[in-house]
Amino acid sequence: MMDSTKYSVGYYPAPGIHNKWVTKDHIEKAPVWCSVDMRDGNQSLVIPMSLDEKLEFYKTLLKVGFKEIEVGFPAASETEYEFLRTLIDNNMIPDDVTVQVLTQCREHIIRKTFEACKGAPSAIIHFYNSVSVAQREQVFRKSKEEIMKIATDGAKLVKKLAGEYEGNFRFEYSPESFTGTEPEYALEVCNAVLDILEPSENNNVIINLPVTVEMSMPHVYASQVEYMSENLKYREHVTVSLHPHNDRGTGVADTELALLAGADRVEGTLFGNGERTGNVDVITLAMNMYSHGVDPKLDFSNMPELVETYEKCTRMHVYERSPYAGALVFAAFSGSHQDAIAKGMKYREEKELHRWTVPYIPIDPHDISRTYDADVIRVNSQSGKGGIGYLLEQTYGYVLPAGMREHLSYACKSVSDHEHRELKVSDVLNIFKKSYFNINSPISIVNMSLKRGENEVSAEITFANEGRSMTINSVGNGSLDAVSNALKAYTGNDYELQVYTEHSMQEQGSGSVAAAYIGIKGKSGEMSWGAGTDTDIIHASANALISAYNNMK
Repeated sequence: MMDSTKYSVGYYPAPGIHNKWVTKDHIEKAPVWCSVDMRDGNQSLVIPMSLDEKLEFYKTLLKVGFKEIEVGFPAASETEYEFLRTLIDNNMIPDDVTVQVLTQCREHIIRKTFEACKGAPSAIIHFYNSVSVAQREQVFRKSKEEIMKIATDGAKLVKKLAGEYEGNFRFEYSPESFTGTEPEYALEVCNAVLDILEPSENNNVIINLPVTVEMSMPHVYASQVEYMSENLKYREHVTVSLHPHNDRGTGVADTELALLAGADRVEGTLFGNGERTGNVDVITLAMNMYSHGVDPKLDFSNMPELVETYEKCTRMHVYERSPYAGALVFAAFSGSHQDAIAKGMKYREEKELHRWTVPYIPIDPHDISRTYDADVIRVNSQSGKGGIGYLLEQTYGYVLPAGMREHLSYACKSVSDHEHRELKVSDVLNIFKKSYFNINSPISIVNMSLKRGENEVSAEITFANEGRSMTINSVGNGSLDAVSNALKAYTGNDYELQVYTEHSMQEQGSGSVAAAYIGIKGKSGEMSWGAGTDTDIIHASANALISAYNNMK
């Protein structure tokens, strides 16, 4: 039995009113991004990455465009230490990239961290201690003054060692468990640290406000961040950073609102990997900005390759419904959705639009190396005529009339339903051809001769049925009418030719292939459909007519 009385609000709202962020409706520019995949993400893996895997992942992060990368906790393990030394000793840190290392506010750990960073061209020393009520009372059992002294002693030591070791160092301080801390006390600790580090034009300091555990709704965190941003000392020389986790499933919302509230920087991971429910997903954040016309300054143009590398190095799986990156996030199985997407694509083409407005698809899949045929229009028992017709047109060039598209959709859905599987676009093509295309049984045309007169067309057509042939002469007001009249005379059956469309398909040498589609209605009242192709449009039309007739019940 669930008992909600065990729980109560565990966070501390910002004092006063801090909601200027409410008046902003979108993020106007990209924040400074810092990947923590190599540290926070790596420590959460069942099997942490090997040195070679970390190197491969690191190169991927550089390719994406991260300029700040937290590469590990070098005092925590030999692999972490060795990885950082490999980067430094082999000159693998580009001039415009800064590596970041994490350390607790403990003297021997800080000293080992500086040993690991010796000679780094650019490094951020990220030191932290927990300041929350729960940690103070339950873990450390120390007073506010004692907890603050841990932070300030740490600040004094990193400042001192930065002057003693070879390298170019910046500083970052995190009041860990910030969301479970009284904002006034968190501000007091951060300002005491800043007084020691003395931020200036040439000494930018990062104050990181981590959502170590999500405790509140996103707007509460945004107000806490706004309060801190407005009251930190040396604010013009301080970068306010965010490090949200996703315990309540709102890590992205926490971050977006906190950026509106004045934050400058985001620490997160690709695909949201991290402790418990994970860190904030940088891909979702960046692509959300991209979908609003803001350049995120990160390159996710080859999302499939990024997913492949991530899954290989981490042995994790990108969920099929993960925003932007999942295998099914652009997939439309619903018939009504497919129809709207197909019409939106056609409208965009007709109007030569640059701006993306296609229904149901928030961004152009091509931007991240996804394809319309494999990723957008997907065919199963729920699919409809619009999507199926769109696939045939885009992939193979067949532009079916509306009624024929609907008829084909039922045939495709029947196959999918009975075989309990999704259909590939090649399956759709096979069903189309098998059902309608150049069907010459039981009746076929063996020979056809047409002669155009002043007001009519004369036809001499030889039909065959089960090996027996017969030549019929007829006339019509056009070529197709003459062929149709000959077929009626040959079979003794009447029907109405209700739909006829044609189009050119593709160049073949100096000529082109014509496609024709015909719908006829017989005595039963049901429509019968046929399609045909030929280098000659008259022969293509005749093939379509014979196919439709052979399909007639």
